[in-house]
Amino acid sequence: MDGRFTREILDEALGQTCALLGYAAAGAELLRFTNNAVYALADDPVVVRIVGSRALRHRVGKVVRVAEHFAAHDVPAIRLLPDVRQPLRVGEHLVTVWQKVASTGREPTAADLSVLLLRVHALPPPDGLATWSPMDAVRARVGDAEELRDRDRQFLLGRCDELETALGQLDFALPRGLVHGDAHPGNVLVGPGGPVLCDFDSSCVGPPEWDLTPLAVGRERFGDPAGRYQSLVDGYGFDVTSWSGFPVLRAVRELKLTTSVLPILRSHPNVREELHRRLDDLREGRTENRWYRYR
Repeated sequence: MDGRFTREILDEALGQTCALLGYAAAGAELLRFTNNAVYALADDPVVVRIVGSRALRHRVGKVVRVAEHFAAHDVPAIRLLPDVRQPLRVGEHLVTVWQKVASTGREPTAADLSVLLLRVHALPPPDGLATWSPMDAVRARVGDAEELRDRDRQFLLGRCDELETALGQLDFALPRGLVHGDAHPGNVLVGPGGPVLCDFDSSCVGPPEWDLTPLAVGRERFGDPAGRYQSLVDGYGFDVTSWSGFPVLRAVRELKLTTSVLPILRSHPNVREELHRRLDDLREGRTENRWYRYR
């Protein structure tokens, strides 16, 4: 992503997408603006997702493939808009278009997530799905970063190398298979038909333990209620924090959480203070300090 990934450029891309598909862009709500911009149209039950980070554009084809795989196996998940060949190329942007999940007003829970993860982990992965390689996305973000100091860049790349070595030495407890890759209740929507998964950017073939790590790290680093993680454990039947390799997965998750904002610093300057807090903690090995979610 570069400095041109602004609200004005996004709105223009949204307008071009809607014109191509015969929808009205007026009144669309910007739901999310990070590595992707996600709009809900005002007049149609449609969600438009515009890929922003140039370094992560290669993932959009995988997102489509995983969505089609979930649909073929009837996994509760968001669905692509039918009869549209995706992804769409709109000017310099890559775009996917989805059926909107009507809100019921109920917040998703860790118990909801556990049920969905059991469904995902029981599936064979789609053909050609990439193997879990979490450091690739971190390196891409560092390479795509706005306003990153040289000392921080070198630290992050060195940390990637260290954790990649540590991951290669782990003996995982669960059989490898299809994983969501960024599993937390924020990537679950509760619609009229029940909870559904969304956001498949990080889906891959890898260790199921990785899908159980985000809520565990949320408890440890953000002070999330312990009962939320316990609900996931109770529903799924495995406690990743009791496994000897958890400290490595925690470190990987924290690195990904820290670097998630690197490509959008110019458009989200309010995250800089928290970014530097996290970088300092990682550099000094401080695991007990509380973090605050990027806003």
